[in-house]
Amino acid sequence: MTRILIIAGDAVEAQELFYPYWRLKEEGFEVHVTAPSKKTLFTVVHDFEPGWETYSEKPGYRFPWVEKSFSEVDPSDYDGLVIPGGRMPEYVRLNPHIKNIVEHFFDSGKPVAAICHGPLILAAYGLVKGKTLTSYVAVKPDVENADATWVDKEVVVDGNLVTSRAWPDLPAWMREFIKLVKSRE
Repeated sequence: MTRILIIAGDAVEAQELFYPYWRLKEEGFEVHVTAPSKKTLFTVVHDFEPGWETYSEKPGYRFPWVEKSFSEVDPSDYDGLVIPGGRMPEYVRLNPHIKNIVEHFFDSGKPVAAICHGPLILAAYGLVKGKTLTSYVAVKPDVENADATWVDKEVVVDGNLVTSRAWPDLPAWMREFIKLVKSRE
C-alpha cells in the first residue's frame, strides 16, 4: 500500500492539513501525520479580510491524528511527503530531525508536495536550488534567496516537487501530487 507522510505542528493551516489528509485517504493511501511531538495539534485559519494588507489568523479545528513525532519517523517507510503551510513551517524547520526527513525524499526522488509557507522548510536546507516553484507570495524572497525561481501559478510541478500558493489552490495541488505518486506505483 502507498504510504504518505504529512509534516505538521501547531499553527499549521487547517485546510492545508485536513484536505490532503482526507483526500489522500480517499485515494486509498495510508496517511501518517508527524509533528514535533505526538499530541493533538492546534490548527489556524488564515483568511483575507477587507481592508487588511495581510491575512488574518484565527484558531482552527484541533487535529488529533498525529501518529509519530519527528524523531520516530523513518522516511524510507514512505512513498511521498506533504508539507502544509500556516506558521508551522517557520518553526518546525528548526527541529533537528526535520532535515533528514525532507532530504530523504529529495535524495530518493520521491514526490513532495509543499503549499503556502511549506517551501520555507525546503529552502532552509537548500532543496529548491535550481527548481521552479510557487508558494504564498510572502515566501517569494526566501525561495529566490535559495536560488530557486518563484512563479505566481495555481500549481507548479518541477521534477518530484509539486507546489501551490495557498488553500484556494488545494484541488490542483492534490491532483498533481496524486498523479506523481501514482506514476511511481
